[in-house]
Amino acid sequence: MTQDEALNILKQGHNAYITGPAGSGKTYLLNQYIEYLADKKVDTAVTASTGIAATHMNGVTIHSWSGMGIKEKITKHDIKDLLKRNYLRDNIMPAKVLIIDEISMLHAWQLDAVDRICRAFKKIEQPFGGIQVILSGDFFQLPPVVKNGETPQFVTESAVWQQMDLRVCYLEEQHRHVDATLSGVLNQLRRNATNAETDKVLAAREYQEVAGDIEPTKLYTHNADVDAINNMELDKIRSKKFVYHMHEKGHDKLVVMLKKGCLAPEKLELKRGAVVMFVRNNFKKGYVNGTLGKVVRFDRQNRPIVKTRSGKRIIATPTSWSIEEYGNKKAEISQIPLRLAWAITVHKSQGMSLDAAEVDLSKTFVEGMGYVALSRVRSLEGLRLMGLNELALRVDPAVIELDKALMAQSEQDKHLAGASGEEQQRLHQDFVKRSRSRLYDDEEIIEIADMVL
Repeated sequence: MTQDEALNILKQGHNAYITGPAGSGKTYLLNQYIEYLADKKVDTAVTASTGIAATHMNGVTIHSWSGMGIKEKITKHDIKDLLKRNYLRDNIMPAKVLIIDEISMLHAWQLDAVDRICRAFKKIEQPFGGIQVILSGDFFQLPPVVKNGETPQFVTESAVWQQMDLRVCYLEEQHRHVDATLSGVLNQLRRNATNAETDKVLAAREYQEVAGDIEPTKLYTHNADVDAINNMELDKIRSKKFVYHMHEKGHDKLVVMLKKGCLAPEKLELKRGAVVMFVRNNFKKGYVNGTLGKVVRFDRQNRPIVKTRSGKRIIATPTSWSIEEYGNKKAEISQIPLRLAWAITVHKSQGMSLDAAEVDLSKTFVEGMGYVALSRVRSLEGLRLMGLNELALRVDPAVIELDKALMAQSEQDKHLAGASGEEQQRLHQDFVKRSRSRLYDDEEIIEIADMVL
């Protein structure tokens, strides 16, 4: 599907799963829908499986929003306890739409837990208590974290997945990669169909320089390697150090959550000549999350001036990350939207588009990690490959079969976007009208809470 076709289906009120290859615009589509719902005054819960993904949409983690936290299971006793928490009632009762991004990193049991919690609060025996649910992600990317060698269970194995009457929107347009050869390699990875030609293409990028005068970001699999490289490179520069501290306000726990998910550090140390990366989108100023540059000087207000790989000079001014619930800011942090970018982990790079990257996959420890890393760059000219291991170019065969099924279902569901303009408009208006109607007034909510408790 195209983004426009998928957006039409979302506006009709269907539960949906948004998927497609890296760079197909999944998060962009979600943000379009979020803006539409805000304009129509439809209460929307914006969440993601990780803090980093949540900050891309000014949302919260699904763990926080639902109250399930980091528990490994949710019992009836747990749900009874959650029903006593006013802040969760304030989260869930008004919600008409629930968005969950980066769904590949969520366990099957966790999606079922969110479903049970929503039903308990809403007192409606429909999936998620009748809330429209929009899931988004790509199962070729990083899977749920497991312990002791357990096999991860994707949300497709949850009980509620089969009950939701999900419409699949498989995005086919490519908005990141401008290199047909790289796109071909990534498509081969998605089919576990790499061959001698693939090896030849990647071998040609081993230890190769990238165009431009900016050192490419190093993508490593482990945090220890990343921190050591960045600190070492900054220490090499013999010039004045400028320090920027993050400002914060709001609920303490939510501030902590924002900090964990934010790619900008609490204490940002810069010097002239430092390699940096923008970690926020600002199309008006000419940068996106992942734009590389080098600090060329500091202005009279000590703001860093960054020269990007394209030669554009940008004054980096503070920006903010916030957690909003129904139009109200619960917490906010602000910082210069930069981080040292000689190195970054593959996990933290998920969702980014990089101008240039030096990728070391010699310590790859999970299937899909190589695909995530290689799909960050826009072209092969921006790739310097430092190493691979046997796991680096592998994806889970079960994911390949699942992807085929999802693609086929998307073809079937595509007809929903084909109604006439007038019919589409009517369907959109009907959903907005239903969503604006209140399920309960305040007295009924109190009565339900008393009855449940």
